[in-house]
Amino acid sequence: MFDLVGIGNPVYDSIVTPLSKTNGRVLSGCSTNACLASKRLGLDRVGLVGSVGPDYVGRFREDMRRYGIEARVDATSKETGGFHLVYDSRGDRTLDVLGVAGSITKNSFPNEFLQSRFTLIGPILGEVNLPLIEFLRSSTSSRLFLDPQGLVRSIGSDKRVIHECNAEEFRKIANLVDFVKPNETESKTITQEGDPIVALRRLSQMGARVPIITLAERGSLLLDGRRLHRIPAYPTDAVDPTGAGDVYGGSFITEFQRCGDLVEAALFASAAASFMVEQVGPDFRLARKEVEVRRDAIRDRLITETFS
Repeated sequence: MFDLVGIGNPVYDSIVTPLSKTNGRVLSGCSTNACLASKRLGLDRVGLVGSVGPDYVGRFREDMRRYGIEARVDATSKETGGFHLVYDSRGDRTLDVLGVAGSITKNSFPNEFLQSRFTLIGPILGEVNLPLIEFLRSSTSSRLFLDPQGLVRSIGSDKRVIHECNAEEFRKIANLVDFVKPNETESKTITQEGDPIVALRRLSQMGARVPIITLAERGSLLLDGRRLHRIPAYPTDAVDPTGAGDVYGGSFITEFQRCGDLVEAALFASAAASFMVEQVGPDFRLARKEVEVRRDAIRDRLITETFS
């Protein structure tokens, strides 16, 4: 059995920040980064399902072999997905599309990949849809963790990513999964609520059993029934924010499997994400003992209150 299976197309991105610039395109993607984090933090068997094109399939398979992740990819797409990301001094970013790989379907799944303790659904640009998630819910006993970024993105006429959401379809999806974790921009797109606490309530009303909203350097919010947990961030100097939310998701799943406690998992995930923003690319350093030190350092800033 797998400890975690990630679902979502891998991408090869080029990234420019005020402090760094990649040398060409580097491996990334929501499900990919989450799987990398989980593997480095101690999960034994980690798998990944997605689509790539002939331009990067050889490199991708070698990357997965090197990182110890069992990948099953459809390589019939005409190209591999990717973005050119540019961050400004405030941390805001633009995403211009470099390539789009094909959709993921139920035929993409070997039976053994349905045998997993957790499944992270992390699309990057529309490759996952409601029928696929319905298939997963009916075919596996795995807990389903949704990072919805790729469900609320589309491509503008200038090939720049824009945010939009089919609220009715998202409501159906939210009712099928166990965890929903958007970032602040995504939660606003989904709920039309700019206040993240109001957006968290709205996600719950839409059917999310455990909604989580990540807020970059302001930490994250987690709603557990009527208890609202304000999870602090570990203060650090960000070099490249790309993938921090992905690492949060993979680290949350890893720790929740270990301890079964939502708040402990969120504290651990917040600490782990702080390491990602200090580094660039898929070879980021992430060690459990170092994450635990940062987790312990932020614990006393945790705030829990009744959510009425």
